[in-house]
Amino acid sequence: MPTSDLRAEPLSSECPVLIARPGARAQALIEALEQRAFTVRSLDIMQLEACSPTPAERSLLYDLDQFAVVICTSPFAAECLSEAIEHRWPQLPIGPRFLATGASTAEVLGERLGIEAGAPPRGSGSASEALLAMPELQTLTHQRVLLAAGEGGRTVIERTLADRGARVERLALYRRTLHPPRDEARRCLAAGRFQALLVTSAEQLEHLQKWCTDASRSRPLIVSSERLATLAHTYRFSCVSIAGDATPATLAAAVAGAQGGTPASHHDERASDT
Repeated sequence: MPTSDLRAEPLSSECPVLIARPGARAQALIEALEQRAFTVRSLDIMQLEACSPTPAERSLLYDLDQFAVVICTSPFAAECLSEAIEHRWPQLPIGPRFLATGASTAEVLGERLGIEAGAPPRGSGSASEALLAMPELQTLTHQRVLLAAGEGGRTVIERTLADRGARVERLALYRRTLHPPRDEARRCLAAGRFQALLVTSAEQLEHLQKWCTDASRSRPLIVSSERLATLAHTYRFSCVSIAGDATPATLAAAVAGAQGGTPASHHDERASDT
């Protein structure tokens, strides 16, 4: 489809790109955007906090060698899981195959545990759907699968694997706490005085839309999956671009595309949802 319909009018380069990504990974995204000469402002709306495991969750960690597959759903989940394993296992158990929802999560597992975790190819779109398409997860009858994630979310993975015959058990490693944008960021958001808004989860988008106006909804919104693009249109965002994945380099390229560089994958109100 033509991309001219999806490009918002350019603003001064001094106007920032607003990012909602929380935690340590926000800095890598800021650096990727700054390498492309964007001014960046973190909205600081979400905080990630590690959870202490319950007695039942501690049992899951000690039974790690009984699982066929261990799935990590985010880099922070990978950090928390790695720390929990290091405290309980002098050597990593041989049994489970480690999988990740994306390249960044797999990299954390590799760095912390010294393993090669499987992950969907870069640019394969929605993390959950791409993970579920992996060959390792097609036949799971009576196999135990550990889903290492934050509190809530990722129900598609859990439900689909159960439908495929797996015994899925969830390990909630962290919680997310949401905060309002600070006053200056709130004014910038409401006035639409930003180059682009970049969100990487449904929680971020659902939270931020409370402070969005018609002006902000007409500015470029960069999301990391088709599912988020569909949600964005329910909130009346009209200039939505989908990055190929949620890695910093790919997200930064999508922001550049929305400003008139090489286009990312676009999704507008005329596109069909699948």
